[in-house]
Amino acid sequence: MPELSPRRRRLVLAICCMSLLIVSLDNTVLNVALPSMQKDLHASLSGMQWTIDAYTLVLAALLMLAGSTADRIGRRKVFTAGLVVFTAGSVLCSLAPSLEALVAFRTIQAVGGSMLNPVAMSIITNTFTDPRERARAIGVWGAVVGISMAAGPLVGGLLVDSVGWRSIFWINLPVGLAALLLTLRYVPESRAPKARRPDPAGQLLVIVLLGSLTYAIIEAPHSGTGRTLALGGIALVALAALLWYEPRRDEPLIDLRFFRSAPFSGATVVAVSAFAALGGFLFLSTLYLQNVRGLSALHAGLWMLPMAAMTFVCAPLSGRLVGSRGPRLPLLVAGTAMTASGVLFAAFEAETADVSLVIGYVLFGLGFGFVNAPVTNTAVSGMPRAQAGVAAAVASTSRQIGQTLGVAVIGAVLAAGVGTSSYRDTFVQAARPAWWIIAACGLTVLVVGTLTSGPWARRSAERTARRLDSPEIRESTATS
Repeated sequence: MPELSPRRRRLVLAICCMSLLIVSLDNTVLNVALPSMQKDLHASLSGMQWTIDAYTLVLAALLMLAGSTADRIGRRKVFTAGLVVFTAGSVLCSLAPSLEALVAFRTIQAVGGSMLNPVAMSIITNTFTDPRERARAIGVWGAVVGISMAAGPLVGGLLVDSVGWRSIFWINLPVGLAALLLTLRYVPESRAPKARRPDPAGQLLVIVLLGSLTYAIIEAPHSGTGRTLALGGIALVALAALLWYEPRRDEPLIDLRFFRSAPFSGATVVAVSAFAALGGFLFLSTLYLQNVRGLSALHAGLWMLPMAAMTFVCAPLSGRLVGSRGPRLPLLVAGTAMTASGVLFAAFEAETADVSLVIGYVLFGLGFGFVNAPVTNTAVSGMPRAQAGVAAAVASTSRQIGQTLGVAVIGAVLAAGVGTSSYRDTFVQAARPAWWIIAACGLTVLVVGTLTSGPWARRSAERTARRLDSPEIRESTATS
């Protein structure tokens, strides 16, 4: 990719952030609309889980394929295709006549979404080559997640209350079309000098692993033990086959050698934990505010605004801290705040009092705001820019796997606790184990972030670079 002027680089960043905005906004808006969709489509709790997890599951399964394909055939080409498919999927979702159709159309959205975020991050990585400038750009990228979290509940609540839940998918159309036109005009084409070849067997194993594991968790409260164990067994076999098969390929879908780097492995674990906490947090909060407190979608969105506002404020600050001081401090802040929020709800039932509810939301927003920049920067900096699509896809896949598992596990725990009892009477008590899981995710961010961001971790990254014998990797890890 030719060197771009500062103005053109900022414009490319803005276009890439537009794609992140519609993908992130889609999730936050959908969470607020869940109770209305549940009533209109006569869906069960597990049905609501599938409207979220069908999307995140397909995203997680296809992100690495999209990243490597973009490196191979052209990043702008794949990014443009993603915008078209995602926008078309949004139109179909708005027309869905049933829950089954909505879930199917959400998977089409996800196919398009898989071609957006990792490819956009790859474009950003290749556009901003200076480590400090890249960290700031990633901070802006993280701020867009905060914008989507802030705008999503409010915009979604307003649309659901005034027009209906189908209108939440309409907002993707103008943004998607504008991003498409600007991409064709201003984003230069780029590709890796030598991209990985396709790995269909590895891709199939990833789909089987994630699909069987998610289905087993979501349907566990309703399915028999035999079916749950069988699906869990299929997931284990797929995982074992993946770990055996991938190292034997010259150009695997997942290059397991990079996980020898402690910062890269730590970023993966932190991403899974943080987004599992986010998925569970949004799921519990939406159902509690609307189904237990009886708030409208708009009022529920207003109650969640403190969390979103903190994420919006803290994300760019985290990016600047990563650029100037490294990832450790932001990870410490993120892990501490997310753990404190989970404990506040789990041990003290923070949702039952207005003041403690707001404090819990502020703490979680603070923690989540600080976690994105160090995860993305560490993951991308630990890999060669020639494979930036794969690097960004691994980080994005970790996020989607975390969110998928968070919704699946939290929803299953909640369903088991509520049972056939009155929803309003049992929700708070049934949700306590779920909040402890969220607190454990925050503690994992704190511990793993601390262990994998110090001198020992940096030495492991350097050893990994030497084993890979890539000067480009050595250069990028030295500056991360």
